[in-house]
Amino acid sequence: MPEVEVLDTGLIYRNPKPHVRAEHAIFPSLARAGGEIVATFALAEAFEAVNMHTHVARSGDGGETWQYEGPLYRRRELTSDSARVSAVGEGRLVALVNECDRSEHPAEGLANPENLGFVPTQFYLLRSADGGHTWSPPAPIDPPLVGPSFELCSPIVPLSDGRWLLPTSTWRGWDGSEPNGMKMVALVSHDEGATWQTYVDVMADPEGSVIYWESKIVEVSSGRLVAVAWAYDESAGEDLPNQYAVSDDGGRTWTSPRSTGLQGQTMDVLALQPDRLLVVYRRMDVAGLWAAIVDLDDGQWRTLVQTPLWGAEVEGLTGDSGEMVTNFNVLRFGAPCMITLAGGEILVAFWCYEECVSNIRWFRLAVH
Repeated sequence: MPEVEVLDTGLIYRNPKPHVRAEHAIFPSLARAGGEIVATFALAEAFEAVNMHTHVARSGDGGETWQYEGPLYRRRELTSDSARVSAVGEGRLVALVNECDRSEHPAEGLANPENLGFVPTQFYLLRSADGGHTWSPPAPIDPPLVGPSFELCSPIVPLSDGRWLLPTSTWRGWDGSEPNGMKMVALVSHDEGATWQTYVDVMADPEGSVIYWESKIVEVSSGRLVAVAWAYDESAGEDLPNQYAVSDDGGRTWTSPRSTGLQGQTMDVLALQPDRLLVVYRRMDVAGLWAAIVDLDDGQWRTLVQTPLWGAEVEGLTGDSGEMVTNFNVLRFGAPCMITLAGGEILVAFWCYEECVSNIRWFRLAVH
């Protein structure tokens, strides 16, 4: 039986003076750049504060220690943002930024509690050719469909055939409009992000009741992709088990969503072998952040083992009010991300509240 071994843990970033200023760290992302690791994360005075913006840290020792480097780019007033970073070539990184326009509702959170609508969003790409030491100005992405808003849930996924995918979910506007419904899609670029002229539906409920959030896509072998998502039944006001879909033609078509059997949210997925995955997710049937090894050799999801990483003995980490906007407001951890280190070990990062401050924590894992 395979197993996940926890080797070490530590912090990427924590407010160095929580007694002086309110500053919480959330929404991390990781990418390898040569012998270094670059992390992006958002800093804000509160979980949905208008002053939430993306910052960068760097590690030169495999994630053991980190040096804070500052903001990713200069921000506009009355906008908040977060980012996901990807390695796209030797020393080349690309940061996908989702900027949220807070100008019309500066005293509100990101989502409308009346209808689950969202503030206006705009995707940007920032590029680095030197491992994230310098970045290009943000270049806007023109999506090939109307969201009207979009969720930032995944980094750019470069495929072996040269295409880039941008997994995301459409999100209804603040006024409740949703011309294309709320569904998981993947924007497609054939020119390394210069244009995004097409998209594919990945997970969509024909009845319009189930929303697919925090979606991820991983290439497990040439032409075979696996997508995962947190599924929320809006009509029933409850989460479903995490869902997955498989594509055997490079993401052009997908199977119908199917249950993973895992009751959770905010799942990240990493290919270990063509038929085996590592997933890390916020578990909802019991407390905490968990890792699972999954066998998928014939397209059927079989969870082989689950291992708690953090928070398994802590109560009150998530909300269960039945009102999703309220549940968003009281979350205390999530958004895991993973990369494989040079020696084959795996580095996981996520945000979590510890001693009343949200920080970015890492775990180093070995899978046997």
